Amino acid sequence: MSLFLFKRLLTLLATLAVASVIVFAVLEVLPGNAAQVLMGPDADPAAVAAKTVELGLDRPAPARYAQWIGGLLRGDLGHSYSYGTPVAELIAERLTLTVPLAVLAMLLATAIALLVGVTAAARHRSAADTALMALAQLGIAIPGFWFAILLILLFSVKLQWLSAGGFGGWQFGGGFWPGLWQGLKSLILPAVALAVAQAAMLARFTRSAVLEVLREDFVRTARAKGLSRRATLWGHVLRNAMIPVLTVMGLQLAELLAGAIVIENVFYLPGLGRLILQSIANRDLIVVRNCVMLLAAMVVVVNFVVDVLYAVIDPRVKAQAS
Repeated sequence: MSLFLFKRLLTLLATLAVASVIVFAVLEVLPGNAAQVLMGPDADPAAVAAKTVELGLDRPAPARYAQWIGGLLRGDLGHSYSYGTPVAELIAERLTLTVPLAVLAMLLATAIALLVGVTAAARHRSAADTALMALAQLGIAIPGFWFAILLILLFSVKLQWLSAGGFGGWQFGGGFWPGLWQGLKSLILPAVALAVAQAAMLARFTRSAVLEVLREDFVRTARAKGLSRRATLWGHVLRNAMIPVLTVMGLQLAELLAGAIVIENVFYLPGLGRLILQSIANRDLIVVRNCVMLLAAMVVVVNFVVDVLYAVIDPRVKAQAS
């Protein structure tokens, strides 16, 4: 197991190194100048040039890349050009919303997908199977931002059950559970809007994976030993079908983090997505660079965790990789 983890860690570090080069290079070729944006379109060229030197934008690209990587290794992400505050503080503040939103959406998508996928596979070629897969296809086709607007119209405007947007923060002064509920209440509609499409796709993958495992000999053996259909399905079949499902779940978490950029703007949530858009508009590339690198690191780490879970679920994966 130690050799397996060592190889995966080396792959993780190499991927992060390549990702950092790509992120830096892509942002370098974008047009625009942060100094010009900060000083205004009518600013004196000499003042803009002085601001460029002050921000360190006149230095060669390799030197700025080395400075950025050195800061990352020390935990120093630099200061935002437009906000005037440490980038680490900005990102940490926004992550307190974006991460719970993505996790809540992932939990909803996983619960719905497993229930729908396993139920459809257990009733293969029945009316229930056809209806569930039709709903899944509809869920894939619906644009997330459009569905988010429908949720606002129904639950916020018409029924007035939930807020149409905004986030009051995590208010734990009156107790943990009341404060948790106050925060989650603002994230329910955005999480549902994010989860629908992901749940629909994951449900189709789950159905296919479960149907494939149901044809295996060990399923017939388990049934012959007296196990009920439900116990065989949820206790044996689903575990063996989880490897391809876990792959999709890892990719979906990355999609949820990216999709949150749109949904956060629909619901006016001050998360990482809105920070990225605002920083792009201000040409605050140091914030954009660190945010994009953080998202890339999250994707790589999630894939690493999925690889480890492969080995836990199916020891044959660990044996083949060692």
